[in-house]
Amino acid sequence: MLLKSDIPVSFSAFAKDDTGIWKSLYFLNLYRIVLAGLFVTSIFIDKNLPVLGSLDPVGFAIAAYLYLAVSVLSSFMIHWRWPNFEAIVLLLTMVDITALTIIMHTSGGIETGLGMLIVVAIAGNSMLTSGKGASLFAALAALAILTEQIVSHIGQSITPNYSHAGFLGAAVFATALLSYVLSRRIRETEQLAEQRGVDLANMAQLNDHVIKRLQSGVIVVDKNDRIRLMNQSAWHMLGLPILENAYNKSLKSISDELHQRLQEWKYNPSVDPKIFRTNGSSVDVLPGFTTFGSGDNSATLIFLEDTVRMRQQAQQIKLASLGRLTASIAHEIRNPLGAISHADQLLSESPSLGPADKRLTEIIHTHTERVNSIIENVLLLSRRGNTSPENIKLNDWIKKFVSEFVMSEHVDADVVAYNSNAADITVRFDPTQLHQILWNLSHNGLRFGATYPKNPKLELRSGVLDENRHPFLDVIDHGPGIDPDTAQHIFEPFFTTDSKGSGLGLYIARELCELNKAIVRYVAIPAGGSCFRIEFASNPTTH
Repeated sequence: MLLKSDIPVSFSAFAKDDTGIWKSLYFLNLYRIVLAGLFVTSIFIDKNLPVLGSLDPVGFAIAAYLYLAVSVLSSFMIHWRWPNFEAIVLLLTMVDITALTIIMHTSGGIETGLGMLIVVAIAGNSMLTSGKGASLFAALAALAILTEQIVSHIGQSITPNYSHAGFLGAAVFATALLSYVLSRRIRETEQLAEQRGVDLANMAQLNDHVIKRLQSGVIVVDKNDRIRLMNQSAWHMLGLPILENAYNKSLKSISDELHQRLQEWKYNPSVDPKIFRTNGSSVDVLPGFTTFGSGDNSATLIFLEDTVRMRQQAQQIKLASLGRLTASIAHEIRNPLGAISHADQLLSESPSLGPADKRLTEIIHTHTERVNSIIENVLLLSRRGNTSPENIKLNDWIKKFVSEFVMSEHVDADVVAYNSNAADITVRFDPTQLHQILWNLSHNGLRFGATYPKNPKLELRSGVLDENRHPFLDVIDHGPGIDPDTAQHIFEPFFTTDSKGSGLGLYIARELCELNKAIVRYVAIPAGGSCFRIEFASNPTTH
């Protein structure tokens, strides 16, 4: 609600900064010029207008000419806004009252009906001033009317009509106050509408700012499936190469997969939408739909969620739970396990053990080491926390990694080969976590490709994918490969086909990739062997 204190009592301060009120004054003065021009014109066609100037033609002519001259002159004052708004309104109101009273007097007095022109003038001027100003103008006009009756009675011996003058004065007061009240209400409404317009503009700008920066994709389509709004997140999730204005485009032309999901939802809203991956995108997208409006104004709001990000959030929850679990594991298992391992070591040093007993101690040692390795991997998974991504020049980084790896594994340099189809690739990744992932994959690849008779037994390849321009890194071995049924489960925790393995290596590699917005997957090689591909989320610079 707009308080009265928000509306100025005087319009002068408001008028200095508002062209609207000056326009009102300009049009009122234009009416004044037209009216004065009619009076001047009537001088030359007095046969058709016998009332005007009938008692005093000379006085009428002087008043008409002066009225027109002052009205024309005031138009320049309004244009230049000099001296100020209130002074101009007061001056022109006095001119209206004086000129119209003289014209009424020289034309026969109040009985001519010309006094209504004074009422109109007071009404117009009262709209441009404060309540006190309107009352002042009405009082001056009523006094002028009464004075005109007295002068007519004294100078021309005309029987005065004071009752008529009183009614006309009352009409002037009523019109002035009513005009002021109406104009005030109009100004309040105008200011309120202007403020609401500013609020709506600010709200629209805020909504646009929020929607553009949402991590979730947002698309609004009308009943004909034409796009009315689309933020940047949605554009990138759909794998569109160039960010451009999608307004009024068909959803089908932007993403046929999403359009198909929308049609399935419209046909049966109770069915949960399916995850899809668009061409050129490495993001699995889960759409959500909701309808608002009705009839021709109905629209559909589409939310797009990156399932990788959702998995990352779920992963943070799992890590929190896993942290509490591993604390319990460390307390409940590692201490007894350490005691068992220590006892096994002491027992194995006993000179009285036979070959069969020594074999049993070796079995105990092997399995305690395996259990300890599993605990270490689980603790590592729970402790890794958030990522610290950096821009990594992939070619230089991998060359250093290969040198370190062959030295650590005590193999010849030609056992591991690296090549790239791009001269310079920069990816954003946590270097420590990338080292851990690549070391795990390379160690597995070297182990499974050990029986390959030629070199290199392990190949690392980097480059840029043609379909989406995302950088990738392949770890390829020449081992027996993985059958399709087993390949579906290799990234599950504790799944392994090796009796000596913990089943956590590939699971940890996948989790670390997801934390860095990357994807690791198994790519079958028809000729034999295995390929694990890391597809990075972004490619800041590639040449």
